[in-house]
Amino acid sequence: MSRHNSVDLDSPDRPFDNIINFRDVGRSVNQFCRKEILKEGVFFRSARLDDASERDKRRLEEELNIHTVIDLRSQTEHQMGTKKRRAQNAKSDQSEKSPDPIPTNPDEHLLQIPGSQRALISLTGKGFERALLSRLDWLTYFKIIALVTTGYRSDAVRLVCGTAMQPRGLTGLAQDTLDSSMNEMRSVFEILAREESYPTLVHCTQGKDRTGLVILLVLLLVGGVPVDAIVDDYSRSELELVSEFEERMEEIRALGLGEDYTRCPPGFVAETTKYLETRYGGVRGYLERVGIGFDMQERIRGKFLI
Repeated sequence: MSRHNSVDLDSPDRPFDNIINFRDVGRSVNQFCRKEILKEGVFFRSARLDDASERDKRRLEEELNIHTVIDLRSQTEHQMGTKKRRAQNAKSDQSEKSPDPIPTNPDEHLLQIPGSQRALISLTGKGFERALLSRLDWLTYFKIIALVTTGYRSDAVRLVCGTAMQPRGLTGLAQDTLDSSMNEMRSVFEILAREESYPTLVHCTQGKDRTGLVILLVLLLVGGVPVDAIVDDYSRSELELVSEFEERMEEIRALGLGEDYTRCPPGFVAETTKYLETRYGGVRGYLERVGIGFDMQERIRGKFLI
């Protein structure tokens, strides 16, 4: 084994077996800035954990000591994850000819990390869905209602996404999320305000946009992090996700969305920050609006500042 490989095996930045787009946010910022600005080992981000290997799980538990996992995925994404897991199990079990059409355990795709707690907080929950539906014309709206009431929820989701989400783009959806998912954002930041929550891992499906929005809010709240470092951390996701491009495209198409949803828009950080300033008076004003007061904000900042 070469010395280079030995160093890689010992590095905190070494890749996982089956978890992509994973990084320590504090370390990411510090490496970009070439100096220590944030504490490391307290706040992590990644894509979904569903396919983690046993070695991945041990590393999350024993090396990184993950205490809290905040999963930002939607009900539809969890259903897709469960169906995928059951299909994998059926394929490996020769006695089972085909996966069950309706999973009996909706949480079986979720990674169990011993000693950790999990929070399922969909940033595209009921409020977000209502905001999307409000953008539809009446004909499309009634089509969606008909699909849902007759049991074709997946088709309804695809129609909503293709009609209402696709034209907004990722930056527009970040703004919609800020406006319509305040209850969910409050839940996320209430967890981040608790001492016992750390180390914390935040993820969605790709670990790119919803996760990126939460990371952006945290880094803006902490303060002192150069904008270029925030942009760099967000933009890294595009390269980190290349290995699963085809699989992600299949999932994105299933939701009625286009290839641009695999990208990291260059203006995401700047435009979202400007929106926060214009509409809410900045990140502190936004968090106050969702119910995270000054004391809780300071507790969160204290977890990151050196």
